[in-house]
Amino acid sequence: MGSPSHKESEYLPPPPPPISPLNVVPIQSGKVTAPAPKRLPMGRRNHGTKGTPMPLLTNHFEVRMRQTEGYFCHYSVALFYEDGNPVDGKGIGRKILDKVQETYSHELEGKHFAYDGEKSLFTLGSFQRKKLEFTIVVEDLSSNRTARNDSPGGDGSPSEGDRKRMRRPSRSKVIRVEISYAAKIPMQAIANALRGQETEHFQEAMRVLDIILRQNAANQGCLLVRQSFFHNNPRNFADLGGGVMGCRGFHSSFRATQSGLSLNMDVSTTMIVKPGPVVNFLLANQNVREPHQIDWNKAKRVLKNLRINTNHSNTEYKITGLSDLPCNQQTFSLKQKSGHNGDSDAIEITVYEYFVNNRHIKLEYSADFPCINVGKPKRASYIPLELCTLVSLQRYTKALSNQQRASLVEKSRQKPQERMGVLTEAMRRNNYGADQMLRSFGISIGSQFTQVEGRTLPAPKLKVGNGEDFFPRGGRWNFNNKKLVEPIQIKWWAIVNFSARCDIRSLCNNLIRCGEMKGMHINNPHEVFEESNQFRREAAPIRVERMFEIIKKKLPGPPQLLLCILPERKNSDIYGPWKRKNLSEAGIVTQCIAPTKVNDQYITNVLLKINAKLGGMNSLLTLEHSRSIPLVSKPVTMILGMDVSHGSPGRSDLPSIAAVVSSRQWPSISRYRASVRTQSPKVEMIANLFKPGSETEDYGIIRELFVDFYSTSGKRKPENIIIFRDGVSESQFNQVLNIELDQIIEASKFLDEKWSPKFTVIVAQKNHHTKFFQSGRPENVPPGTVVDKGVCHPRNNDFYLCAHAGMIGTSRPTHYHVLHDEIGFSADDLQELVHSLSYVYQRSTTAVSVVAPICYAHLAAAQMSQFIKFDEMSDASSSHNAMTSAGSIPVPELPVLHERVYNSMFFC
Repeated sequence: MGSPSHKESEYLPPPPPPISPLNVVPIQSGKVTAPAPKRLPMGRRNHGTKGTPMPLLTNHFEVRMRQTEGYFCHYSVALFYEDGNPVDGKGIGRKILDKVQETYSHELEGKHFAYDGEKSLFTLGSFQRKKLEFTIVVEDLSSNRTARNDSPGGDGSPSEGDRKRMRRPSRSKVIRVEISYAAKIPMQAIANALRGQETEHFQEAMRVLDIILRQNAANQGCLLVRQSFFHNNPRNFADLGGGVMGCRGFHSSFRATQSGLSLNMDVSTTMIVKPGPVVNFLLANQNVREPHQIDWNKAKRVLKNLRINTNHSNTEYKITGLSDLPCNQQTFSLKQKSGHNGDSDAIEITVYEYFVNNRHIKLEYSADFPCINVGKPKRASYIPLELCTLVSLQRYTKALSNQQRASLVEKSRQKPQERMGVLTEAMRRNNYGADQMLRSFGISIGSQFTQVEGRTLPAPKLKVGNGEDFFPRGGRWNFNNKKLVEPIQIKWWAIVNFSARCDIRSLCNNLIRCGEMKGMHINNPHEVFEESNQFRREAAPIRVERMFEIIKKKLPGPPQLLLCILPERKNSDIYGPWKRKNLSEAGIVTQCIAPTKVNDQYITNVLLKINAKLGGMNSLLTLEHSRSIPLVSKPVTMILGMDVSHGSPGRSDLPSIAAVVSSRQWPSISRYRASVRTQSPKVEMIANLFKPGSETEDYGIIRELFVDFYSTSGKRKPENIIIFRDGVSESQFNQVLNIELDQIIEASKFLDEKWSPKFTVIVAQKNHHTKFFQSGRPENVPPGTVVDKGVCHPRNNDFYLCAHAGMIGTSRPTHYHVLHDEIGFSADDLQELVHSLSYVYQRSTTAVSVVAPICYAHLAAAQMSQFIKFDEMSDASSSHNAMTSAGSIPVPELPVLHERVYNSMFFC
């Protein structure tokens, strides 16, 4: 399914009509250049009032604009060499435009400009001419410099090209710069948006302001990553192992809020390659001790396009590859003068001999290892390994290992007061008041955190076993002296042990004892299957098959549960094949564990997952049990959670996994079922919500969930459907409303043309940079903190909720956007429902940071992705009824879940 471009997706919707219970927004009159979307995000109806008021600070800083009557003028920038070829290369544009401003200040009418580093330039007011052309001479234009006499060429002569270049006075380039008028962007667009009015140019105007800050950071030599910038300061680096470092920097973006324009500044982290000798990086990256242990094929892949500095000449190059032969065997033709007539003879010489004998550079260890190639495809240029040092601030974009990821999380944590201090210092150091661009545009940025009004919602009452009700405290609770509200009795089960380390007898006794305390009667296991030592060196799928051969021989039929003990705690290669075998082929509920420290808390957490997977419930909302949730318990209501999981960075071959979970057994809002499909890689919109195969058949996700809800809810169709969507940005809201919601409506009409349920669509965002702080207190904001004033959208219906208890670091609230509401929730009712849905997550005894249906969708996508992770994208992963995404290249399809488990909460 095609997605609209980023520019087409951006919009600012019109103000709401004076009286409108629904979010039906009329198309604005006037010239229409493109079809208007049928639905736009609704406006805010009212603010919430429930909860205990509390003053908060947020990392938004006030922005003032002295004038709003002028224009930003957008100019397109084109750069050419003397021969007419375009200039290509990252980072070059800023160097050239700096030279233009320095050389042609008079022709530029003394104007300052904001340049994005690529093809766009912005000024306040226009130049007198529509098109300006300049010619400048710049030196050292490219960091990927052609070989000079310090790096021998593999195709013949390192010095031949040097002699030719020596005839020129310097290594300079003549560049022609064309600056052409493109568009006017009224500054009034920002003022209009802050008043909640529709404005065509708002996003472009905000982009100009963001580019000014990026330019400010670029002038300080920062690494720029989207809207974040990173200084080259070793104090900001944290070693993650494997030659990778975490680099702390700052995110900055201008936001339109109810309080006016603000700058959202936050701490940000990216990964960089550890600067220093190339050989040290390779040793760390491959986790080996000696250079002769390095896998040079892997080294070639990881080093390509990284920049190095040469120790002997202090020159920067970009790595294009490695030599095929070691330094003491890799030869090239060196041309030397002979006789008195200026003739030259070519001699074959190794790179090692050239540097040691001709350049008189002592090489300690490079002789036996490949050289670094910094040349072009047809003109190699080699430098011995030990003369190369990786420069700082180079992004590492490959997937991190679990250990690196854990280290990054640990080392980037900051307590609230520490984060506030770092941001205060950053605002002081950035000194935006002295920025010439901001001053010339009439923009000033405050240095104080913005004060906002928050409220703390009380925790919902929960029901557990024996009819007991209780209130969680601090977003947490436990099952000490409590029983599960609906415990499952486990009569027939078995244990499979892939780990020789585990004490099976002790584990069984603890499971049975703790289960009895929670109301779960668990019989002794029917069998314990130990993996034979002879199979432990086999590939994971083979180990799983061998184990199942033994299971089938000894068990008369499928047990209620197979408890699988894995050999590794994280990323065991057995996990995927084992889950697939059980859930897809055998139809057996399975729980995997890798116990390192077995105590009652650990066993209880395992039992919570097992109970939910087998159809039990651990706790419920008291209001859910008494059917008292406003607009949910009385009308038949279905809740959906939707998410798309993408492959690791650098793995564009892996399909994306779309998962939708739905509530079942109404009036319950704690039981869910999942439907999961693959779709084209990196596609965020869910492709197969509605998938008609004929006039009577729909193979889409939603029909499957509708049928399940109907069959488990007393043959009732939902009157209300509440959709929680995760993982989409503001620029994709239109697509959620006009593509995904349309598919869901089509699926409902396909089932019953007369059926017209009401929909509420809510997007949950965690990937944002707004944080809240308690003034004068060191701890995080309490669980249940909600904010819908001050820093929310000036028109749209959004709010921030921090449902969970932030125990470490600074709590990140979830930003909920109510895009569409036909059901008619008040702000209080909807905020309380969202808060309550953070307490129905069956896997833990804590409130979660985002509603449980979204957590479940994420879990289902992650678990099903394991099914194909070990298939090497083979046809064997296909199934008869799985669908590929429409209009895209074929993608591997997920196997169908077995009928005994597909309605279960297998993802818990």
